[in-house]
Amino acid sequence: MRVLLISINTEPIAMAPLPLGLNCVAVATRNAGHAVRMLDLMGGDDCPSLIREAVAASAPQVIGISVRNIDDQNRAQPRFLLETARTTIATCRALSAATIVVGGAGYSIFPEAALRYLRADFGICGDGEEAFPALLRALERGEPPGGIAGLWRPGALPQNGAAARSELAAQPLPDPALWTVPAGLRPEIWLPFQTRRGCPMDCSYCSTPAIEGAVIRQRPIAGVLQGIAAHVAAGFQHFYFVDSTFNLPPAYARELCAALGAAGLGIRWRCILYPGSVDADLVTKMAAAGCVEASLGFESGCPAMLRNFHKQFDLDQVRTAAALLRDHGIRRTGFLLLGGPGETRESIEESLVFADSLALDQLKLTTGIRIYPGTALERTARKEGVITPGDDLLLPRFYLARGLEGWIEPMLRDWMQERPWCTT
Repeated sequence: MRVLLISINTEPIAMAPLPLGLNCVAVATRNAGHAVRMLDLMGGDDCPSLIREAVAASAPQVIGISVRNIDDQNRAQPRFLLETARTTIATCRALSAATIVVGGAGYSIFPEAALRYLRADFGICGDGEEAFPALLRALERGEPPGGIAGLWRPGALPQNGAAARSELAAQPLPDPALWTVPAGLRPEIWLPFQTRRGCPMDCSYCSTPAIEGAVIRQRPIAGVLQGIAAHVAAGFQHFYFVDSTFNLPPAYARELCAALGAAGLGIRWRCILYPGSVDADLVTKMAAAGCVEASLGFESGCPAMLRNFHKQFDLDQVRTAAALLRDHGIRRTGFLLLGGPGETRESIEESLVFADSLALDQLKLTTGIRIYPGTALERTARKEGVITPGDDLLLPRFYLARGLEGWIEPMLRDWMQERPWCTT
């Protein structure tokens, strides 16, 4: 079949914006024998024209649309980004009779509500490398697409589980040739790369389990090296490991760093660390392998708030991790997530004092927490009446502990004025 895959994301929120998941789905689709064209709208000045040109060039029978972000997670002035996605689908409908399938990280959090809003023909929740080619096979044969994990249809529950989960050992690596990055920019851009999916930590507010599952699935280290080497050969030198917890499991992280160091690829890379499993051996291996920056999502400097967030580390472990990274010359970015259940003026002040004590290179502050379905935060918010029983949470809803309204934002602005390394 002729397939057009479109990444509609135009928002550089939090992570590197290249559509890593869609690239892998494109390779899997191509490997299944289909003709594939991939369109990345990031940076496009006239997206309708780009879509029109891609549809004309590929004459697709199926159009797959990747939805990365539902909103911009800005509590003060939230922007609902699915309006753009729905407009894109309407544009595709006007240009083509192709079957339209949506997927991606953002879609996977809200598979039923987002599909209803977007008015697509199908949705794939979770991994797409196996589910999407399976759907294409059924469509090509004119068969009912039953039994495909993670497949949603308007008005119908999935027939084989809520989300597709695949073993990464059998899944394709991203293809450097599919990126729309000019050769001259490749040495500087931070290329997203994933070695693991899933997170078992069960943080009270996090959407990762809905997207990737609660069980860590690892890509074989030989495959990781193969994928990175192919990108180095294509001109890329900077990599962002977008694994939600680079250091879990610890043995895999150590083995990966040792292999990267031995490979001598000359790369520089970033990662996200869970503060509870960081030791001198791991950080030494990270530095030797080319790690230049790590994010520490400690979220609070108050022990009570860490418990409320279901964090499985303490402040001493955060201090140890921050110090080890500093001593090995690795730039450190920390995160504070303020306003969760149980937050008070005193706990916020405690967090700010703690963050100051770490002397980080950068600190990002978030006030109010986006509420996602299926989380402990959602259950708390419903119990407290923050959200109504019928709210599916597709439109952005935020939790901010009572008593913080009115004073927390100006207080943080004043605090940040004397700390230029702090951002929101």
